[in-house]
Amino acid sequence: MALAGDPVAGAERAGDPGAGADWWRQAAVYQIYPRSYADANGDGIGDLAGITSRIPYLASLGVDAVWLSPFYPSALADGGYDVDDYRDVDPRLGTLDDFDRMIAALHDAGIRLVADLVPNHSSDRHEWFRAALAAAPGSPERARYIFRDGLGPHGALPPSDWQSIFGGPAWQRVPDGQWYLHLFAPEQPDLNWDNPEVRADFVRTLRFWSDRGVDGFRVDVAHGLAKRLTDPLPSTEELAGLGPGAHPLWDRDEVHDIYAEWRRVFQEYDPPRTAVAEAWVEPDRRARYAHPEGLGQAFSFDLLEADYDAAGFRRIIADNLAFARKSGSSTTWVFSNHDVVRHATRYGLPVPADGGPQKGREWLLSGGIEPALDRERGLRRARAATLLMLALPGSAYLYQGEELGLHEVAEIPDKDRQDPTFFRNAGVEIGRDGCRVPLPWTRDGSSFGFGADGAHLPQPTWFGAVSVEAEEGHDASTLSLYRRALALRRRLQGPEELRWRDTDRASVLAFERPGGWCAVMNFGPDATPLPEGELLLASGPVADGVLPPDTTAWLRVR
Repeated sequence: MALAGDPVAGAERAGDPGAGADWWRQAAVYQIYPRSYADANGDGIGDLAGITSRIPYLASLGVDAVWLSPFYPSALADGGYDVDDYRDVDPRLGTLDDFDRMIAALHDAGIRLVADLVPNHSSDRHEWFRAALAAAPGSPERARYIFRDGLGPHGALPPSDWQSIFGGPAWQRVPDGQWYLHLFAPEQPDLNWDNPEVRADFVRTLRFWSDRGVDGFRVDVAHGLAKRLTDPLPSTEELAGLGPGAHPLWDRDEVHDIYAEWRRVFQEYDPPRTAVAEAWVEPDRRARYAHPEGLGQAFSFDLLEADYDAAGFRRIIADNLAFARKSGSSTTWVFSNHDVVRHATRYGLPVPADGGPQKGREWLLSGGIEPALDRERGLRRARAATLLMLALPGSAYLYQGEELGLHEVAEIPDKDRQDPTFFRNAGVEIGRDGCRVPLPWTRDGSSFGFGADGAHLPQPTWFGAVSVEAEEGHDASTLSLYRRALALRRRLQGPEELRWRDTDRASVLAFERPGGWCAVMNFGPDATPLPEGELLLASGPVADGVLPPDTTAWLRVR
Protein backbone atom coordinates (compact mmCIF):
# COMPACT_ATOMS: atom_id res chain seq x y z
CA MET A 1 0.00 0.00 0.00
CA ALA A 2 1.44 3.39 -1.01
CA LEU A 3 2.10 6.05 1.59
CA ALA A 4 0.00 9.20 1.31
CA GLY A 5 2.98 11.22 0.14
CA ASP A 6 4.08 8.79 -2.60
CA PRO A 7 3.56 9.72 -6.27
CA VAL A 8 1.28 6.69 -6.61
CA ALA A 9 -0.93 7.95 -3.81
CA GLY A 10 -1.01 11.36 -5.41
CA ALA A 11 -2.09 9.83 -8.71
CA GLU A 12 -4.85 7.94 -6.93
CA ARG A 13 -6.01 11.17 -5.34
CA ALA A 14 -6.06 13.01 -8.66
CA GLY A 15 -8.12 10.18 -10.15
CA ASP A 16 -10.72 10.05 -7.38
CA PRO A 17 -14.36 10.56 -8.42
CA GLY A 18 -14.27 13.79 -6.40
CA ALA A 19 -11.42 15.14 -8.52
CA GLY A 20 -13.70 16.23 -11.38
CA ALA A 21 -15.89 19.31 -11.68
CA ASP A 22 -17.33 18.77 -8.19
CA TRP A 23 -14.02 18.11 -6.42
CA TRP A 24 -14.64 21.05 -4.08
CA ARG A 25 -17.93 19.84 -2.64
CA GLN A 26 -16.36 17.65 0.05
CA ALA A 27 -12.74 18.70 -0.18
CA ALA A 28 -10.31 19.12 2.69
CA VAL A 29 -8.72 22.51 2.00
CA TYR A 30 -5.55 23.58 3.82
CA GLN A 31 -4.95 27.31 4.19
CA ILE A 32 -1.36 28.48 3.79
CA TYR A 33 -0.38 31.94 4.98
CA PRO A 34 2.68 32.05 2.70
CA ARG A 35 4.86 34.44 4.69
CA SER A 36 4.66 32.12 7.69
CA TYR A 37 4.80 28.64 6.13
CA ALA A 38 8.36 27.87 4.97
CA ASP A 39 11.30 30.11 4.10
CA ALA A 40 13.54 28.70 1.35
CA ASN A 41 15.94 31.63 0.92
CA GLY A 42 16.60 32.40 4.59
CA ASP A 43 15.37 36.00 4.69
CA GLY A 44 12.89 35.33 7.51
CA ILE A 45 9.82 35.45 5.26
CA GLY A 46 8.09 32.39 3.89
CA ASP A 47 8.05 32.06 0.11
CA LEU A 48 6.71 30.02 -2.80
CA ALA A 49 9.84 27.88 -3.06
CA GLY A 50 9.38 27.07 0.62
CA ILE A 51 5.84 25.90 -0.04
CA THR A 52 7.03 23.78 -2.97
CA SER A 53 9.61 22.14 -0.71
CA ARG A 54 6.84 21.11 1.70
CA ILE A 55 4.47 19.57 -0.82
CA PRO A 56 5.44 16.02 0.27
CA TYR A 57 4.28 17.03 3.76
CA LEU A 58 0.97 18.31 2.37
CA ALA A 59 0.51 15.09 0.43
CA SER A 60 1.23 13.01 3.53
CA LEU A 61 -1.31 15.06 5.44
CA GLY A 62 -3.93 14.06 2.87
CA VAL A 63 -5.48 17.39 1.88
CA ASP A 64 -7.32 17.85 -1.41
CA ALA A 65 -6.45 21.50 -1.99
CA VAL A 66 -4.38 24.40 -0.72
CA TRP A 67 -5.88 27.82 -0.20
CA LEU A 68 -3.01 30.26 -0.67
CA SER A 69 -3.42 33.57 1.16
CA PRO A 70 -2.23 36.65 -0.80
CA PHE A 71 1.15 36.26 -2.45
CA TYR A 72 0.98 39.42 -4.57
CA PRO A 73 3.34 42.42 -4.38
CA SER A 74 2.42 44.30 -1.22
CA ALA A 75 3.72 46.73 1.37
CA LEU A 76 2.24 44.38 4.01
CA ALA A 77 0.14 47.13 5.55
CA ASP A 78 -2.39 44.35 6.14
CA GLY A 79 -0.48 41.10 5.82
CA GLY A 80 -0.63 41.03 2.02
CA TYR A 81 -4.30 42.00 1.73
CA ASP A 82 -3.10 45.36 0.40
CA VAL A 83 -2.35 44.35 -3.19
CA ASP A 84 -0.04 46.38 -5.44
CA ASP A 85 -0.44 44.21 -8.54
CA TYR A 86 -3.07 41.49 -8.92
CA ARG A 87 -1.19 39.68 -11.68
CA ASP A 88 2.26 39.22 -10.20
CA VAL A 89 4.12 37.67 -7.25
CA ASP A 90 5.72 39.62 -4.42
CA PRO A 91 9.50 39.53 -5.14
CA ARG A 92 10.11 38.60 -1.50
CA LEU A 93 8.03 35.46 -2.09
CA GLY A 94 9.36 34.57 -5.53
CA THR A 95 8.50 35.00 -9.19
CA LEU A 96 5.82 33.89 -11.61
CA ASP A 97 8.14 31.06 -12.60
CA ASP A 98 8.25 29.99 -8.93
CA PHE A 99 4.47 30.10 -8.88
CA ASP A 100 4.28 27.92 -12.00
CA ARG A 101 6.67 25.38 -10.46
CA MET A 102 4.68 25.33 -7.24
CA ILE A 103 1.31 24.77 -8.89
CA ALA A 104 2.74 22.07 -11.19
CA ALA A 105 4.19 20.25 -8.16
CA LEU A 106 0.87 20.55 -6.28
CA HIS A 107 -1.03 19.13 -9.25
CA ASP A 108 1.49 16.31 -9.61
CA ALA A 109 0.70 15.44 -5.98
CA GLY A 110 -3.03 15.51 -6.67
CA ILE A 111 -3.55 18.76 -4.76
CA ARG A 112 -5.59 21.66 -6.15
CA LEU A 113 -4.81 25.34 -5.60
CA VAL A 114 -7.28 28.01 -4.47
CA ALA A 115 -5.86 31.54 -4.73
CA ASP A 116 -6.92 34.39 -2.47
CA LEU A 117 -8.47 37.28 -4.40
CA VAL A 118 -8.88 40.73 -2.81
CA PRO A 119 -11.37 42.70 -4.94
CA ASN A 120 -12.88 45.16 -2.44
CA HIS A 121 -9.76 47.32 -2.28
CA SER A 122 -6.30 47.64 -3.76
CA SER A 123 -3.13 48.89 -2.17
CA ASP A 124 -2.41 52.60 -2.16
CA ARG A 125 0.73 51.66 -4.14
CA HIS A 126 -1.32 50.14 -6.99
CA GLU A 127 -0.63 51.90 -10.28
CA TRP A 128 -4.29 52.89 -10.52
CA PHE A 129 -4.28 54.63 -7.16
CA ARG A 130 -1.01 56.42 -7.91
CA ALA A 131 -2.63 57.65 -11.13
CA ALA A 132 -5.70 58.73 -9.19
CA LEU A 133 -3.62 60.85 -6.83
CA ALA A 134 -1.83 62.45 -9.78
CA ALA A 135 -5.10 63.21 -11.58
CA ALA A 136 -7.69 65.91 -10.88
CA PRO A 137 -10.99 65.46 -9.01
CA GLY A 138 -13.64 64.10 -11.34
CA SER A 139 -11.07 62.43 -13.62
CA PRO A 140 -11.44 58.88 -15.01
CA GLU A 141 -8.46 57.87 -12.88
CA ARG A 142 -10.27 58.85 -9.69
CA ALA A 143 -13.46 57.16 -10.87
CA ARG A 144 -11.83 53.77 -10.32
CA TYR A 145 -11.98 54.48 -6.58
CA ILE A 146 -14.45 56.20 -4.25
CA PHE A 147 -13.47 59.86 -3.89
CA ARG A 148 -15.73 62.50 -2.34
CA ASP A 149 -15.51 66.16 -1.42
CA GLY A 150 -15.38 66.85 2.29
CA LEU A 151 -17.87 68.62 4.51
CA GLY A 152 -17.57 71.88 6.40
CA PRO A 153 -15.49 74.93 5.55
CA HIS A 154 -13.10 74.17 2.71
CA GLY A 155 -14.12 70.47 2.81
CA ALA A 156 -11.95 69.94 5.89
CA LEU A 157 -14.28 67.36 7.43
CA PRO A 158 -14.66 63.81 6.09
CA PRO A 159 -17.71 63.08 3.90
CA SER A 160 -19.27 61.02 6.72
CA ASP A 161 -18.52 59.88 10.26
CA TRP A 162 -18.00 56.25 9.23
CA GLN A 163 -15.32 54.23 11.01
CA SER A 164 -13.03 51.71 9.31
CA ILE A 165 -13.00 48.04 10.27
CA PHE A 166 -9.48 48.51 11.67
CA GLY A 167 -10.44 51.56 13.71
CA GLY A 168 -10.25 55.27 13.00
CA PRO A 169 -12.03 57.22 10.24
CA ALA A 170 -12.98 55.40 7.05
CA TRP A 171 -11.96 58.44 4.95
CA GLN A 172 -8.48 59.74 4.16
CA ARG A 173 -7.81 63.21 2.78
CA VAL A 174 -5.45 63.73 -0.17
CA PRO A 175 -3.36 66.89 -0.85
CA ASP A 176 -5.91 68.53 -3.16
CA GLY A 177 -8.58 68.31 -0.45
CA GLN A 178 -10.70 65.38 -1.61
CA TRP A 179 -11.22 62.27 0.51
CA TYR A 180 -11.15 58.58 -0.44
CA LEU A 181 -13.00 55.72 1.22
CA HIS A 182 -11.08 52.91 2.91
CA LEU A 183 -13.25 50.49 4.87
CA PHE A 184 -10.06 48.86 6.13
CA ALA A 185 -6.62 50.49 6.47
CA PRO A 186 -5.80 53.84 4.77
CA GLU A 187 -3.35 51.88 2.61
CA GLN A 188 -6.36 49.94 1.23
CA PRO A 189 -8.52 52.32 -0.83
CA ASP A 190 -11.87 50.85 -1.82
CA LEU A 191 -12.41 50.22 -5.51
CA ASN A 192 -15.48 51.53 -7.29
CA TRP A 193 -17.30 48.48 -8.62
CA ASP A 194 -19.81 50.63 -10.48
CA ASN A 195 -16.94 51.38 -12.86
CA PRO A 196 -16.88 49.03 -15.90
CA GLU A 197 -13.09 49.37 -16.08
CA VAL A 198 -12.75 47.85 -12.60
CA ARG A 199 -15.00 44.95 -13.53
CA ALA A 200 -13.17 44.27 -16.77
CA ASP A 201 -9.77 44.31 -15.09
CA PHE A 202 -10.79 41.69 -12.53
CA VAL A 203 -12.09 39.47 -15.29
CA ARG A 204 -8.61 39.69 -16.80
CA THR A 205 -7.16 38.75 -13.41
CA LEU A 206 -9.43 35.72 -13.10
CA ARG A 207 -8.34 34.52 -16.53
CA PHE A 208 -4.67 35.28 -15.86
CA TRP A 209 -4.52 32.92 -12.86
CA SER A 210 -6.95 30.36 -14.25
CA ASP A 211 -4.79 30.07 -17.36
CA ARG A 212 -1.83 29.32 -15.07
CA GLY A 213 -3.74 26.42 -13.55
CA VAL A 214 -5.39 27.95 -10.47
CA ASP A 215 -8.38 25.75 -9.65
CA GLY A 216 -10.43 28.23 -7.65
CA PHE A 217 -10.54 31.50 -5.75
CA ARG A 218 -11.26 32.52 -2.18
CA VAL A 219 -12.94 35.93 -2.48
CA ASP A 220 -12.02 38.32 0.31
CA VAL A 221 -14.80 40.60 1.64
CA ALA A 222 -17.14 39.19 -0.99
CA HIS A 223 -20.12 41.02 0.52
CA GLY A 224 -18.52 44.46 0.23
CA LEU A 225 -17.97 45.17 -3.46
CA ALA A 226 -21.31 46.72 -4.43
CA LYS A 227 -22.01 50.04 -2.69
CA ARG A 228 -24.78 52.63 -2.96
CA LEU A 229 -23.39 55.99 -1.92
CA THR A 230 -26.05 58.70 -1.84
CA ASP A 231 -25.54 62.43 -1.48
CA PRO A 232 -25.49 63.31 1.35
CA LEU A 233 -24.09 60.13 2.88
CA PRO A 234 -25.96 58.65 5.84
CA SER A 235 -24.42 58.92 9.30
CA THR A 236 -23.29 55.97 11.37
CA GLU A 237 -26.41 56.42 13.50
CA GLU A 238 -28.62 56.28 10.40
CA LEU A 239 -26.89 53.08 9.27
CA ALA A 240 -27.70 51.31 12.54
CA GLY A 241 -30.50 48.80 12.26
CA LEU A 242 -30.68 48.68 8.47
CA GLY A 243 -31.88 45.27 7.35
CA PRO A 244 -30.20 42.82 4.97
CA GLY A 245 -29.76 44.28 1.51
CA ALA A 246 -30.48 47.82 2.68
CA HIS A 247 -27.04 48.80 3.97
CA PRO A 248 -25.16 51.03 1.48
CA LEU A 249 -21.83 49.26 2.06
CA TRP A 250 -22.46 45.59 2.80
CA ASP A 251 -24.32 42.64 1.28
CA ARG A 252 -26.18 44.52 -1.41
CA ASP A 253 -28.17 42.53 -3.96
CA GLU A 254 -26.25 44.16 -6.82
CA VAL A 255 -23.07 42.34 -5.82
CA HIS A 256 -24.46 39.18 -7.35
CA ASP A 257 -24.43 40.74 -10.83
CA ILE A 258 -20.64 40.88 -10.46
CA TYR A 259 -20.43 37.22 -9.47
CA ALA A 260 -22.75 36.14 -12.27
CA GLU A 261 -20.19 37.61 -14.70
CA TRP A 262 -17.39 35.80 -12.87
CA ARG A 263 -19.32 32.53 -13.08
CA ARG A 264 -19.43 32.86 -16.87
CA VAL A 265 -15.64 33.14 -16.81
CA PHE A 266 -15.30 30.11 -14.53
CA GLN A 267 -17.42 28.03 -16.91
CA GLU A 268 -14.98 28.69 -19.75
CA TYR A 269 -12.59 26.19 -18.13
CA ASP A 270 -12.68 22.41 -17.92
CA PRO A 271 -13.24 21.64 -15.15
CA PRO A 272 -14.91 24.93 -14.25
CA ARG A 273 -13.02 27.10 -11.80
CA THR A 274 -14.50 27.31 -8.32
CA ALA A 275 -14.87 30.08 -5.79
CA VAL A 276 -15.75 30.45 -2.14
CA ALA A 277 -17.05 33.71 -0.69
CA GLU A 278 -15.82 35.24 2.52
CA ALA A 279 -19.17 36.87 3.21
CA TRP A 280 -20.05 37.86 6.77
CA VAL A 281 -23.79 37.95 6.18
CA GLU A 282 -26.96 36.65 7.77
CA PRO A 283 -27.27 32.88 7.23
CA ASP A 284 -30.35 33.21 5.03
CA ARG A 285 -28.42 35.64 2.77
CA ARG A 286 -25.47 33.26 2.34
CA ALA A 287 -27.22 31.07 -0.22
CA ARG A 288 -27.01 33.67 -2.98
CA TYR A 289 -23.21 33.81 -2.75
CA ALA A 290 -23.07 30.01 -2.88
CA HIS A 291 -25.51 29.67 -5.79
CA PRO A 292 -24.23 27.74 -8.84
CA GLU A 293 -24.74 30.86 -10.97
CA GLY A 294 -22.61 32.88 -8.56
CA LEU A 295 -19.43 32.04 -6.71
CA GLY A 296 -20.63 28.50 -5.97
CA GLN A 297 -19.72 28.26 -2.29
CA ALA A 298 -19.62 30.53 0.76
CA PHE A 299 -17.86 30.25 4.07
CA SER A 300 -19.91 29.42 7.13
CA PHE A 301 -18.26 30.81 10.25
CA ASP A 302 -21.07 29.61 12.51
CA LEU A 303 -19.11 26.78 14.14
CA LEU A 304 -16.08 29.02 14.47
CA GLU A 305 -18.17 31.53 16.43
CA ALA A 306 -20.13 28.99 18.47
CA ASP A 307 -19.79 28.10 22.12
CA TYR A 308 -18.53 24.61 22.90
CA ASP A 309 -22.02 23.17 23.29
CA ALA A 310 -23.77 20.11 21.85
CA ALA A 311 -27.14 21.76 21.24
CA GLY A 312 -25.54 24.76 19.56
CA PHE A 313 -23.39 22.58 17.32
CA ARG A 314 -26.42 20.48 16.29
CA ARG A 315 -28.51 23.52 15.43
CA ILE A 316 -25.68 25.08 13.39
CA ILE A 317 -25.00 21.85 11.50
CA ALA A 318 -28.68 21.32 10.68
CA ASP A 319 -29.19 24.93 9.61
CA ASN A 320 -26.11 25.01 7.39
CA LEU A 321 -26.98 21.76 5.66
CA ALA A 322 -30.43 23.22 4.98
CA PHE A 323 -28.86 26.39 3.56
CA ALA A 324 -26.60 24.27 1.34
CA ARG A 325 -29.60 22.39 -0.04
CA LYS A 326 -31.30 25.72 -0.71
CA SER A 327 -28.36 27.05 -2.70
CA GLY A 328 -27.45 23.79 -4.46
CA SER A 329 -23.96 24.14 -3.02
CA SER A 330 -22.16 22.24 -0.30
CA THR A 331 -21.55 23.82 3.07
CA THR A 332 -18.17 24.71 4.52
CA TRP A 333 -16.81 24.09 8.00
CA VAL A 334 -13.97 25.97 9.66
CA PHE A 335 -12.63 26.50 13.18
CA SER A 336 -9.43 28.51 12.60
CA ASN A 337 -7.92 30.85 10.03
CA HIS A 338 -5.53 33.80 9.72
CA ASP A 339 -8.00 36.24 11.30
CA VAL A 340 -9.03 34.52 14.55
CA VAL A 341 -7.54 33.09 17.72
CA ARG A 342 -6.69 29.41 17.13
CA HIS A 343 -9.43 27.09 18.33
CA ALA A 344 -7.12 25.05 20.57
CA THR A 345 -6.77 28.25 22.61
CA ARG A 346 -10.39 29.41 22.38
CA TYR A 347 -11.61 26.09 23.75
CA GLY A 348 -9.18 26.31 26.66
CA LEU A 349 -10.52 29.66 27.88
CA PRO A 350 -13.64 30.19 30.00
CA VAL A 351 -16.79 31.43 28.31
CA PRO A 352 -17.52 35.05 29.33
CA ALA A 353 -20.16 35.47 32.00
CA ASP A 354 -22.29 37.56 29.65
CA GLY A 355 -22.53 34.71 27.17
CA GLY A 356 -21.21 34.26 23.67
CA PRO A 357 -18.07 32.52 22.47
CA GLN A 358 -14.72 33.30 24.02
CA LYS A 359 -12.63 34.84 21.26
CA GLY A 360 -9.51 35.17 23.40
CA ARG A 361 -9.39 38.96 23.18
CA GLU A 362 -8.96 39.63 26.90
CA TRP A 363 -6.42 36.81 27.17
CA LEU A 364 -4.31 38.24 24.35
CA LEU A 365 -4.47 41.76 25.77
CA SER A 366 -3.12 40.39 29.06
CA GLY A 367 -0.17 38.77 27.30
CA GLY A 368 -1.67 35.30 27.75
CA ILE A 369 -2.07 35.57 31.53
CA GLU A 370 -5.74 36.31 32.27
CA PRO A 371 -8.07 34.50 32.18
CA ALA A 372 -6.13 31.32 32.82
CA LEU A 373 -5.71 29.11 29.75
CA ASP A 374 -6.19 25.37 30.20
CA ARG A 375 -3.97 24.29 27.32
CA GLU A 376 -4.65 20.56 27.66
CA ARG A 377 -8.41 20.99 27.76
CA GLY A 378 -8.29 23.39 24.82
CA LEU A 379 -6.34 20.94 22.68
CA ARG A 380 -8.51 18.00 23.73
CA ARG A 381 -11.66 19.89 22.75
CA ALA A 382 -10.10 21.16 19.51
CA ARG A 383 -9.17 17.62 18.48
CA ALA A 384 -12.69 16.42 19.26
CA ALA A 385 -14.38 19.28 17.42
CA THR A 386 -12.15 18.85 14.36
CA LEU A 387 -12.83 15.12 14.18
CA LEU A 388 -16.56 15.87 14.32
CA MET A 389 -16.16 18.48 11.56
CA LEU A 390 -14.27 16.07 9.32
CA ALA A 391 -17.18 13.62 9.60
CA LEU A 392 -19.68 16.17 8.28
CA PRO A 393 -20.82 16.38 4.65
CA GLY A 394 -19.34 19.40 2.91
CA SER A 395 -15.87 20.84 2.64
CA ALA A 396 -13.51 21.27 5.59
CA TYR A 397 -11.13 24.23 5.74
CA LEU A 398 -8.02 23.72 7.87
CA TYR A 399 -5.54 26.41 8.88
CA GLN A 400 -1.81 25.77 8.80
CA GLY A 401 -0.51 24.56 12.14
CA GLU A 402 -3.80 23.33 13.55
CA GLU A 403 -2.71 19.82 12.53
CA LEU A 404 0.07 20.26 15.11
CA GLY A 405 -2.37 21.38 17.79
CA LEU A 406 -0.80 24.85 17.86
CA HIS A 407 -2.07 27.34 20.38
CA GLU A 408 -2.25 31.08 19.78
CA VAL A 409 1.02 32.88 20.47
CA ALA A 410 0.41 35.62 23.04
CA GLU A 411 4.01 36.46 23.91
CA ILE A 412 4.81 38.84 21.05
CA PRO A 413 6.52 42.12 22.06
CA ASP A 414 4.74 45.25 20.87
CA LYS A 415 7.80 46.25 18.82
CA ASP A 416 7.50 43.06 16.74
CA ARG A 417 3.79 43.27 15.97
CA GLN A 418 2.64 43.81 12.38
CA ASP A 419 -1.18 43.79 12.33
CA PRO A 420 -2.71 47.24 11.61
CA THR A 421 -5.53 46.56 14.09
CA PHE A 422 -2.94 46.71 16.87
CA PHE A 423 -1.50 50.05 15.77
CA ARG A 424 -4.89 51.67 15.15
CA ASN A 425 -6.52 50.31 18.34
CA ALA A 426 -3.61 49.96 20.78
CA GLY A 427 -4.82 48.82 24.19
CA VAL A 428 -8.19 47.73 22.81
CA GLU A 429 -7.28 45.16 20.15
CA ILE A 430 -4.04 43.20 20.09
CA GLY A 431 -4.29 42.13 16.44
CA ARG A 432 -4.00 38.83 14.61
CA ASP A 433 -0.26 38.23 14.71
CA GLY A 434 -0.62 35.41 17.25
CA CYS A 435 -2.11 33.01 14.69
CA ARG A 436 0.35 34.10 11.97
CA VAL A 437 3.61 33.16 13.69
CA PRO A 438 5.79 31.02 11.34
CA LEU A 439 5.35 27.28 11.71
CA PRO A 440 7.75 25.06 13.66
CA TRP A 441 9.14 22.24 11.52
CA THR A 442 11.97 21.06 13.78
CA ARG A 443 12.54 20.74 17.52
CA ASP A 444 15.25 23.39 17.62
CA GLY A 445 17.17 25.87 15.49
CA SER A 446 16.95 29.64 15.14
CA SER A 447 13.49 29.39 13.58
CA PHE A 448 12.49 25.78 14.37
CA GLY A 449 13.15 24.79 10.76
CA PHE A 450 11.06 27.57 9.23
CA GLY A 451 14.14 29.00 7.53
CA ALA A 452 17.86 29.39 7.87
CA ASP A 453 18.03 32.42 10.13
CA GLY A 454 15.08 33.67 12.17
CA ALA A 455 11.46 34.45 11.37
CA HIS A 456 9.53 37.64 10.69
CA LEU A 457 7.44 37.12 13.84
CA PRO A 458 9.07 35.76 17.02
CA GLN A 459 8.38 32.11 17.81
CA PRO A 460 7.94 30.98 21.43
CA THR A 461 10.24 28.44 23.04
CA TRP A 462 7.42 25.91 23.37
CA PHE A 463 7.15 25.60 19.59
CA GLY A 464 9.85 22.90 19.46
CA ALA A 465 7.72 20.43 21.43
CA VAL A 466 4.83 20.79 18.94
CA SER A 467 6.93 20.89 15.76
CA VAL A 468 6.43 18.54 12.85
CA GLU A 469 9.64 16.75 13.78
CA ALA A 470 8.48 16.25 17.38
CA GLU A 471 5.09 14.86 16.33
CA GLU A 472 6.20 12.66 13.42
CA GLY A 473 5.79 8.96 14.14
CA HIS A 474 3.87 9.40 17.40
CA ASP A 475 0.45 7.75 17.20
CA ALA A 476 -1.03 9.99 19.89
CA SER A 477 0.12 13.26 18.29
CA THR A 478 -2.31 15.71 16.76
CA LEU A 479 -0.46 15.41 13.43
CA SER A 480 -1.07 11.64 13.40
CA LEU A 481 -4.74 12.21 14.24
CA TYR A 482 -5.19 14.60 11.30
CA ARG A 483 -3.43 12.24 8.90
CA ARG A 484 -5.52 9.25 9.95
CA ALA A 485 -8.74 11.27 9.92
CA LEU A 486 -8.17 12.72 6.44
CA ALA A 487 -7.22 9.34 4.98
CA LEU A 488 -10.24 7.65 6.55
CA ARG A 489 -12.53 10.50 5.51
CA ARG A 490 -11.52 9.97 1.92
CA ARG A 491 -12.33 6.27 2.09
CA LEU A 492 -15.65 6.76 3.88
CA GLN A 493 -16.87 9.73 1.88
CA GLY A 494 -20.31 9.28 0.35
CA PRO A 495 -23.40 11.35 -0.45
CA GLU A 496 -23.75 14.70 1.31
CA GLU A 497 -26.26 13.42 3.84
CA LEU A 498 -26.46 12.63 7.52
CA ARG A 499 -29.05 11.19 9.87
CA TRP A 500 -29.13 12.23 13.49
CA ARG A 501 -28.98 9.48 16.07
CA ASP A 502 -30.79 9.81 19.36
CA THR A 503 -28.63 9.83 22.48
CA ASP A 504 -29.74 9.69 26.08
CA ARG A 505 -27.65 12.74 27.01
CA ALA A 506 -28.07 16.33 25.90
CA SER A 507 -24.30 16.74 25.97
CA VAL A 508 -23.71 13.94 23.42
CA LEU A 509 -24.05 14.54 19.70
CA ALA A 510 -24.26 11.66 17.20
CA PHE A 511 -25.05 11.31 13.52
CA GLU A 512 -24.80 8.57 10.92
CA ARG A 513 -23.40 8.96 7.42
CA PRO A 514 -24.23 6.90 4.32
CA GLY A 515 -22.18 3.73 4.20
CA GLY A 516 -22.95 2.64 7.75
CA TRP A 517 -20.64 4.72 9.90
CA CYS A 518 -21.28 7.34 12.52
CA ALA A 519 -19.60 10.06 14.56
CA VAL A 520 -20.22 10.60 18.26
CA MET A 521 -18.94 13.59 20.26
CA ASN A 522 -19.14 13.89 24.02
CA PHE A 523 -19.28 17.56 25.07
CA GLY A 524 -20.13 16.74 28.66
CA PRO A 525 -18.10 16.26 31.86
CA ASP A 526 -18.88 12.54 32.21
CA ALA A 527 -18.04 9.49 30.10
CA THR A 528 -20.82 7.98 28.01
CA PRO A 529 -21.34 4.54 26.42
CA LEU A 530 -20.57 4.28 22.71
CA PRO A 531 -23.05 2.78 20.26
CA GLU A 532 -22.52 -0.81 19.20
CA GLY A 533 -19.99 -1.02 16.40
CA GLU A 534 -16.37 -1.14 15.32
CA LEU A 535 -14.24 1.76 16.51
CA LEU A 536 -12.55 3.34 13.48
CA LEU A 537 -10.89 6.41 15.01
CA ALA A 538 -11.09 8.57 18.12
CA SER A 539 -9.71 11.98 19.05
CA GLY A 540 -8.40 10.62 22.36
CA PRO A 541 -8.05 7.35 24.28
CA VAL A 542 -11.17 5.18 24.27
CA ALA A 543 -11.49 1.93 26.22
CA ASP A 544 -14.20 -0.59 27.14
CA GLY A 545 -16.80 0.93 24.84
CA VAL A 546 -16.92 4.20 26.78
CA LEU A 547 -16.39 7.67 25.27
CA PRO A 548 -14.57 10.07 27.65
CA PRO A 549 -15.46 13.77 27.97
CA ASP A 550 -14.29 16.10 25.19
CA THR A 551 -13.75 13.19 22.81
CA THR A 552 -15.12 12.24 19.38
CA ALA A 553 -15.21 8.75 17.89
CA TRP A 554 -15.99 7.36 14.45
CA LEU A 555 -17.57 3.91 14.35
CA ARG A 556 -18.72 1.39 11.81
CA VAL A 557 -22.23 0.70 13.04
CA ARG A 558 -24.39 -2.37 12.65
